[in-house]
Amino acid sequence: MARDYNAAVAALNTLQSNFSIVDALRKSGKGMNTNAIPEMIEWVRRIGYEPSDFDQLNPIHIAGTKGKGSTSSFISSIIAQYLPEKSSIHAERIPTSVGLYTSPHLRFVRERIQINNTPISEEVFAKYFFATWDRLEASALAAGHPNPTSTETKPVYFRFLTLMALHAYMSERVGTAVLECGIGGEYDSTNILVHPSVTAVTSLGIDHTAMLGDTLESIAWHKAGIFKEGVPAFTAPQTEVAMKVLEQRAMEKGVTLAQVPLYAALESVKLGLHGDFQKVNASVAVAVCASHLGRLGYSNLPDSNNKDTKLPPEFITGLEQVHLGGRCETRIDTHLPDLTWYIDGSHTLESIELAARWFASAISQHTSSSTRILIFNQQTRDASLLARRLHDTLASALKSAHPFGHAIFCTNTTYKDAGFKADLVSINANKEDVDSLKVQRALAECWDGVDAEARVHVLGTIEEAVARARELVGDGRGKVLVTGSLHLVGGVLEVLESEGEANQKAGSTL
Repeated sequence: MARDYNAAVAALNTLQSNFSIVDALRKSGKGMNTNAIPEMIEWVRRIGYEPSDFDQLNPIHIAGTKGKGSTSSFISSIIAQYLPEKSSIHAERIPTSVGLYTSPHLRFVRERIQINNTPISEEVFAKYFFATWDRLEASALAAGHPNPTSTETKPVYFRFLTLMALHAYMSERVGTAVLECGIGGEYDSTNILVHPSVTAVTSLGIDHTAMLGDTLESIAWHKAGIFKEGVPAFTAPQTEVAMKVLEQRAMEKGVTLAQVPLYAALESVKLGLHGDFQKVNASVAVAVCASHLGRLGYSNLPDSNNKDTKLPPEFITGLEQVHLGGRCETRIDTHLPDLTWYIDGSHTLESIELAARWFASAISQHTSSSTRILIFNQQTRDASLLARRLHDTLASALKSAHPFGHAIFCTNTTYKDAGFKADLVSINANKEDVDSLKVQRALAECWDGVDAEARVHVLGTIEEAVARARELVGDGRGKVLVTGSLHLVGGVLEVLESEGEANQKAGSTL
């Protein structure tokens, strides 16, 4: 078997839990696996580590419902400004490099594992993938497993990637590792850290209810699971009920928890991530970085308790230079210069409202008439509820009951002929529902009920949705909002960017 990037992605995809397993767990009402952490620790040992070994990564651990990816990216970008080649400031322990582990990915699975804010290369991904794979098989062989090469000797997809990321960061001697939780916190695969540098909880909302419960109290309990005794903890402003649970959990764990204020200095910073709500995420990042860098011996840092604190140039640069695709992202179409794409992977009720407000604000700055188009999907959550919330928020913000002339509902399948790009394969959704367009037809019916004037379109793939949007705009002006799912957003970015890459390649051969 080839041991290149494509082979690694193909092997990784065999570790995905199929829809029947995921659905059975969701319907069982059992919630999270309470043995998840002991199981993950055992996997850690099988690849040759003890959880305490990861203390040397000076890890920063981030949980939350909304904004944890953005906050993690802000943190990584700020810390990168203090790397030796970028800073002459002397500190006790200079962070020689910074790792960033986030999920999900958009176009390439290697986006999840970054070093110095760049995804590891295909070659490096393959190297550490197969190193982790081989260690697990060697461990199974040593334990007398009858078939050490079988998938049952490896953990599931997210656990494997977590192991691989930690192994890569240890091997590359990363100075600081920023780790974003997958789901929850208490039983999340990343929660095997023994003594992180600092922990933080971003804004909380209702999501992953089958796993975390359907109340803010239950969700806050899970997220606070990342708190560790003696380790500073920060939180974004929360509702009273959520804050009460976070404070109770902090007290039980011997943790000092601070609620982060919105720093006034951010009003004059042009954040690299768009949307007013990013100021909350940026504030949490500022507090986390001040604590972490202070622990490493740096001085001249912000006072995280003072909302009027000044931000050092390194913090400002980090906040401005951050990039995270698929979050309030705007791009001009490569085929039609008068077509603008507005792309955001919001998939909870609270975040879809924020995305709607961002879109309304962005298009209100342009007075010229244009065709407004929605491309939407959400394959596993309550898609119709999300779509209605999006419509209602936009209708209110735009003072129009008809925010879109066209609404396109498609699956997350990337291409019409080729199907899923390998990095984007997902077997967690019901294949029958995808093939029959069941969710998309229900969405079309829902949208027709809230806005009968809009023309609805049901399509099988993202490639067809992009083509239909261009066809509808034609020679006129167009604005397309893509939202509802990070998987949808990743597929749209794949279609758009692969076209651009193909055009560049064609141009370079002329």
